[in-house]
Amino acid sequence: MNLVINLNKPHGITSQEAVTDVKKRFKVRKAGHAGTLDPIATGVLLVCLNEATKITGFLSDLDKEYLMTAKLGEATDTYDTEGSITKTVTDFEVTREDVERAARKFIGDIEQTPPMYSAIKVNGTPLYELARKGVVIERKPRSVTISAIEIVRFESPFLTLKVTCSKGTYIRSLCNDIGDDLGVGAHLVELIRTRIGAFTIDNAAAIDELPQKSSALCSVDDALHHLPEIRLEGDTLRKAKNGNPVIIEPGRWGIRETEKAPFIRLKDPDGKLFGIGKIRNNLIKIERLLKR
Repeated sequence: MNLVINLNKPHGITSQEAVTDVKKRFKVRKAGHAGTLDPIATGVLLVCLNEATKITGFLSDLDKEYLMTAKLGEATDTYDTEGSITKTVTDFEVTREDVERAARKFIGDIEQTPPMYSAIKVNGTPLYELARKGVVIERKPRSVTISAIEIVRFESPFLTLKVTCSKGTYIRSLCNDIGDDLGVGAHLVELIRTRIGAFTIDNAAAIDELPQKSSALCSVDDALHHLPEIRLEGDTLRKAKNGNPVIIEPGRWGIRETEKAPFIRLKDPDGKLFGIGKIRNNLIKIERLLKR
């Protein structure tokens, strides 16, 4: 049973706890997830079973969409409701135009500083463990891309934004940064991940709906539909299945050597997926081999 499960993670549990529950329901030996959600967050969490665990990286790389609700006028040390209030501003006036102006500053390729309360490790220690001890260290900014920020609802002090972004984006940090830019502070009170790639919350299943809800179950091949495919045969197929690189012959498979190292699905003549390759220096190098 090699499946990708589009799970609607509930509030109050970790991503790993959600994976463990799904694993038990499907009675499989291996399971993992693509893209962590904090315990306070809900929404799309892709849970990969058995051989599908080999493609988590290809799924976590996909763009994501969130609905984030912030409370203006209060900042916390965790950037969400779990932390202690570090700043309070009362009797402030923030308009919709103010929010739009602030949000525009964060659209595009930006450098984002991860929050202290995160799982990033420094010398083997997660930042959140240091933060709980009152230790604050300098964090290296990360490059992320925020494609769009849209105001969904604004009834001060509460603000709901739809955010489309790349992997690695900390929505809590974005919330805190927008609050700082507005001069009143803000923290996250609700976060829903509504999409990862083509996986949407509309087709996601609650834990109690599994394994019955078939619309939430996806094959490895279908989960990777965003990757182009080629079919191999004969000696070329045998080489690839043994993990050996395949030479790209000019004009064959429609692959251009100038492409920026795309990942591709590798299939046999019958259209059965057996691996994932990466184009590099006129070769298809085998990134993953999948068992049936």
